[in-house]
Amino acid sequence: MVSIRPVRVDSPDAHGLLEEYFALRASVFPGGGYRTVFPDPAAFVEPDGVFLVLYDGEEPAGCAGIRRLADASSGPRFEVKHLYVCDAGRGRGWGRMLLEDLERRAREAGAAELVLDTHHTLDAAGALYARSGFEEVEPYNDNSNATRWYRKALG
Repeated sequence: MVSIRPVRVDSPDAHGLLEEYFALRASVFPGGGYRTVFPDPAAFVEPDGVFLVLYDGEEPAGCAGIRRLADASSGPRFEVKHLYVCDAGRGRGWGRMLLEDLERRAREAGAAELVLDTHHTLDAAGALYARSGFEEVEPYNDNSNATRWYRKALG
């Protein structure tokens, strides 16, 4: 049974998934030089953020979070961070489940929009964001690991 639970971003389950994700990204990052930055736990505390772990039974199998950024002209803005699903969970809709849960939580927190950044080599992620209604935008940050930036108005 698959479940999604909010956890502290520095909990053992979340930290383990983030270590796995960062190691994978670093191993395949074009030209090397992937910059690993573990998230600040204070940024993922409700009502200004949340970090989720997806469990396959009791086994942590995916994670993602949102954190509040400076408001946009349209209102409160949240950023999707660290969306990751382990190898065994890919192609099962778990990334979509995490993203939908984050979007719901952002709406409940009053967000007018969600933003995110990613790298062009993450084809499945880019396809998920496009299917989920995100549109490519100009860079909103200086993340050296990113080559694409997206936005979704929440209305």
